[in-house]
Amino acid sequence: MPAHFKNPSGLREFSVNIIGLSKKAHLFEFEIKDGFFEKYGKEVVSGGNFHVQVTLDKKESFIEVDFGISGKAHLICDRTLQPFDYPIENTHKVVFKYGEEAKEISDEIVVITRDQDSLDLGQFIYEFIVLSIPIKKLHPSLSIEDEDKIVYSTSSDTAAEEGSDTIDPRWEKLKKLK
Repeated sequence: MPAHFKNPSGLREFSVNIIGLSKKAHLFEFEIKDGFFEKYGKEVVSGGNFHVQVTLDKKESFIEVDFGISGKAHLICDRTLQPFDYPIENTHKVVFKYGEEAKEISDEIVVITRDQDSLDLGQFIYEFIVLSIPIKKLHPSLSIEDEDKIVYSTSSDTAAEEGSDTIDPRWEKLKKLK
């Protein structure tokens, strides 16, 4: 069974019963707090506050699920180690198709069996939040211009910038080998 269908620690508040749903669009709303990340994983995001709107549109042969996520993730700056809130606002779509065997075809298409009674949307919500986090986490007080500044330079770099024509004697000896 794919990881999306496993419910960590028996967490049922993000599971939606799909057997009892009529064939139309249904709206679900979830509030995500720090406890959510303790259950699903704190490796990337240590916490946050999010509002999630899920529109589940049940059809005869598939279920289309639209996720709307907005809120702030609590992150630690990679450079200064200061905590800061990173705003996130995005939408994602996942299609659950009915099939013989439960499997994930792609990031947007998941096959489920007809006898599956519920969907654990919590794992999807967690993954969509984590995917919204930048690889390089920089505190907002650090501007993009600060990122481009040279942090370390050698004395030879400084001499080259000043237009000095002195050449390292080691290079002179190598030029003589030609």
